[in-house]
Amino acid sequence: MSFTAAFAPVDAVCTEVTTPLPVLGRDVRVPLVTGGEVTYAALDYAASAPALQRVWDDIAAYAPYYGSVHRGAGHLSQLSTELYEQSRQAVAEFLGCREGDQVVFTRATTDSLNLLSAALPQGTRVFVFETEHHASLLPWRSHEVTYLDAPRSPEQAVATLESALHGAPAGPKLVCVTGASNVTGEVWPVRELARAAHRHGARLVLDAAQLAPHRPVKLTELEADWVAFSGHKLYAPFGAGVLAGRADWLRQAEPYLAGGGASRRVARTADGGVEVEWHTTAARHEAGSPNVIGAYAIASACRTLTEAGFDRLVAREEELLTRLRTGLAAVPEVKVLSLFGEGADQVGVLSFVVEGWNSSHFAAALSAEYGIGVRDGLFCAHPLLRTLLGRQGDTPGECGAPEAAPGERSLNAVRVSFGAGTPDDHIDRFVAAVQELVREGARWNYRTEDGRCVPQAPERAVD
Repeated sequence: MSFTAAFAPVDAVCTEVTTPLPVLGRDVRVPLVTGGEVTYAALDYAASAPALQRVWDDIAAYAPYYGSVHRGAGHLSQLSTELYEQSRQAVAEFLGCREGDQVVFTRATTDSLNLLSAALPQGTRVFVFETEHHASLLPWRSHEVTYLDAPRSPEQAVATLESALHGAPAGPKLVCVTGASNVTGEVWPVRELARAAHRHGARLVLDAAQLAPHRPVKLTELEADWVAFSGHKLYAPFGAGVLAGRADWLRQAEPYLAGGGASRRVARTADGGVEVEWHTTAARHEAGSPNVIGAYAIASACRTLTEAGFDRLVAREEELLTRLRTGLAAVPEVKVLSLFGEGADQVGVLSFVVEGWNSSHFAAALSAEYGIGVRDGLFCAHPLLRTLLGRQGDTPGECGAPEAAPGERSLNAVRVSFGAGTPDDHIDRFVAAVQELVREGARWNYRTEDGRCVPQAPERAVD
């Protein structure tokens, strides 16, 4: 019997569409500046989703058997090696990898895309929309890059890419595109973009950091060449990510990190140097002692989501999203940000501005007065937010006063995001809190500290 079969918890996955999956922190209580405490409403999944209880239980079951990976002769080392490679296979199945594809374990999406950037053949031209998260916008700067303007519909995205590729010079080409926006939650036409890329001899890498936790991601169905994602957005702990896809460019490239594990043979040369033969497998880009716990956590999350059933998870998320959008639509001062407009396919991520409010102030009040955790700012997607907000500045005003006068647009935004572990009442609490804040204002005074909006000391409370 394999390690994973022997130690996997049973009855850990709830498959009822109306019930959230059990996650860590679901019963955590937090204090309010106005007195008392409430159950914390974690609505910042797009940054880091809480770990699934099933994932944590799997990690705890394995922890006593922790051992070195790949080169140890001891029993625990053999168990850890088996678990690590089984985790690679589980991720490959989750992603629908093709025969010959490689699954490389990395530190996160950012690390995955920087690895791929380092592996691109010389002279590769990269095409990337300005709407990307910085993790998929910035790694390509050492190559020739064509930055594409933000499209206003999925169809326009495909047409924009087609036009750019049509006039591109000969040579290797790569398109990088997000699967779902970390700002608007809108789902991009990945398969259509991949087909457009392939028609012009280009390859496509999918940033699935926001898509994989919400929708099935299959390389064969999306026709992408590579996919990258992070464990900490897929209900696993921090510290591990994945780059999966075609092996040729990865196999031909210099190792991302030089060191043990990446090398098959090392010898001194007659002239006093060192000769190295590198692995051609995924180990080529996994130098050092691998993060076996991180890899196992990702594999556990993949299995848990698959067992729960994406059809059920998507249906429930869409119900929550409808409830959220309906509640915000009842507040005229709230403007939801969107590229593709009403009716666009969307995962559980939504950003908005509130007329007359500093977004940092609004987010701080949600936390301090209601126990609701959201995110404010530009979400590591500065060009996209500036396009959506229609302003070029990014320096917020003091948090105790509006940064934008009524009728003007905010310099940053508030983002609410949720997923498989979000209870229904957290969405209801959030909507009610937004409505009350807009209607009655904050009940506490706030100040700016180290660039963040924080509550004043109790003696400065509003009477």
